[in-house]
Amino acid sequence: MLPEVLTTTRLRQSKLKVPGTTTIITGELIRDLGVMNLAEVFRLVPGMVVGKRGSNNTVTTYHGTSQYEQRRLQVQVDGRTAYRVSLSDVDWIAMPVALENIERIEVSRGPNSAAYGINAFLGSINIITRSPQDTAGAELYSSVGSRGHLRTFTSVGDTSPDTSWRLSYEKRKSNGFDAQIEGNEILPFHDGYDVNNFNFDSILVIDNQHSLDLRAGVLDGVNEEDKFKSGKLGAVTNPDIELNDYYLQARFNGETSDQHFYYLQVSYQNQKRRQSWSVSIPADAFVTLLPPSAPAFPTDQGPFVADLNEDAEESRLEFELQDTLVLNPELQFVSGIGYREDTYRSETFFNGSGNNYQTRLFANAEYSPLNWLTLNAGGNWERTTTTRETYFSPRVASNFIITDNHAIRFVFSRAVRTPDAFEQNPDWSYRPANIQAPFSALEGSRFIVEDLVDQQTSTFGEELEEEWITSREISYFGQFHLDNALMSVEVRYFNDYLRDMISGVINEEEWYIDNNVALDQEGVELETSLEFSGTKLRATYAYLDQEGRYTGEPGALPPETEERAVELLGRLSARHSGSFAWIQDLPLDLTSSVSFYLTHEVRDTRFKRADFRLARRVDRSDYSYVLAFNIKHYIDQEPWISPDNIINSNNQFFVEAGIRF
Repeated sequence: MLPEVLTTTRLRQSKLKVPGTTTIITGELIRDLGVMNLAEVFRLVPGMVVGKRGSNNTVTTYHGTSQYEQRRLQVQVDGRTAYRVSLSDVDWIAMPVALENIERIEVSRGPNSAAYGINAFLGSINIITRSPQDTAGAELYSSVGSRGHLRTFTSVGDTSPDTSWRLSYEKRKSNGFDAQIEGNEILPFHDGYDVNNFNFDSILVIDNQHSLDLRAGVLDGVNEEDKFKSGKLGAVTNPDIELNDYYLQARFNGETSDQHFYYLQVSYQNQKRRQSWSVSIPADAFVTLLPPSAPAFPTDQGPFVADLNEDAEESRLEFELQDTLVLNPELQFVSGIGYREDTYRSETFFNGSGNNYQTRLFANAEYSPLNWLTLNAGGNWERTTTTRETYFSPRVASNFIITDNHAIRFVFSRAVRTPDAFEQNPDWSYRPANIQAPFSALEGSRFIVEDLVDQQTSTFGEELEEEWITSREISYFGQFHLDNALMSVEVRYFNDYLRDMISGVINEEEWYIDNNVALDQEGVELETSLEFSGTKLRATYAYLDQEGRYTGEPGALPPETEERAVELLGRLSARHSGSFAWIQDLPLDLTSSVSFYLTHEVRDTRFKRADFRLARRVDRSDYSYVLAFNIKHYIDQEPWISPDNIINSNNQFFVEAGIRF
């Protein structure tokens, strides 16, 4: 059977007809390989890089193009936008989805703004969870292992002809990396996390043509930040982040016939971050930060001691109406409208609160005039208050179907990404609290970052424009039936031009971001699998050739700063990357898996790891259980991406146990 893609164009399409390369990762594959956290899944996607920045914060990118946080990917959970409001990045530690609840993940590799709008600049990810109709009963699972790893999962649910529901709880905990480098010392790294995640999913069948999906979730916990690596302005305590999130989602599904169906979806999510720390700044250094109008303070009576915070709260309200019409077997059409309101609140980053609004219209038509040809044409029109402009992102594709199992695609697309809230509308400052003498008179004062950054290179407050990408793809998908085996091959060649890219540095000492870099990317990606009785083999490989150049105003920045702006935008781009997996059924209800991951090279570092898993799964009529042992062997023990990401032992061990009844 040919695999189907559900989300690339918002139409259900065979891989022979979808206008672009899409990776499908099933929940079964995730669990068979013993993947321990959500971000690790994307090592299985050609062209994607997974790593850590700062303390233990995960970065997941496609073709790089990252400054400090990953951006330019649309990430959804069951169609609900999941990236953050203020920085357009994804907090993978706090993603409100458990691995056990995942049905499949679809990754559209290539610009997908034609279907999903602004942030689907390089691609889109849709995490699709299992239906409550398929998970009735109770399930318990736990895994423990090296570096304080702990993950537990519990769910209970029921199903009937009219109603299905599932309530699940997941805990994720880790101690992070073993050590960091601070000066000439190797010190413990305070970079773990402890997260609790509750989810409720339900389906209410109204009649044969209408149903209602209801989802809700609550997440809380702590993401540890190390004072040496994430502390600012003379931090003397660790600036840990307290997490408090929740979401609500409702989707009304309807159909007027077998050929015409629609849905209306409404979602609201809120993310609250509380982060505070204490600082101690030498008095003679602190007084240089004061404005000329500030009164004189003594510099011989001790340091400036106070508490600072970077508290923030973000929320998103989103509406979407989508209509799908299958006119005949040769022609189907999807269209819809969407509205989104993003709200951000932070005394530190925005000196209060702000809003961004987005409206969009989208459509895609699939037309097969001949049995060997399928044409797709679609686009997304949207307006955003971030730039107060209107944009159109188109995509056209021709799929030449050689046989019933082989096709060649030619795809052209353009996509846009507008600056996020913090890039475009910062009002960054600190209000110290609990100030100790002799600086007590400054209690409640506001220290504005714009006055602290390097004035010679600062672009703080300057208006940014949108980024553009023009992408061309030639790809092939085919299935080969080899006696009792099935082999699938997908190859993608891409040539992308990225213009007016926003690059530079954003911190309390430097701020010089601008639309000042152009990138040309070209490469080839391969994804293949082979399945036969009791055996599954899967392999991926990606090659990326990237050239960047500075396109900003000549002389606006020193030459070395111009070079750094170009380097920053490519520092998470990997020239070579790939994966291999082998899953084998064995006697005595045993299953083994071997997987290998390679990324070469990112910021002069390489990632090589081999995973081994042996599991025994027993299925009975009224219950099932699984016991597993997992080893992750770091072939190259050099720290990955950052010299602080130190793991003391090449071998990491994990034990899993689960039961379902």
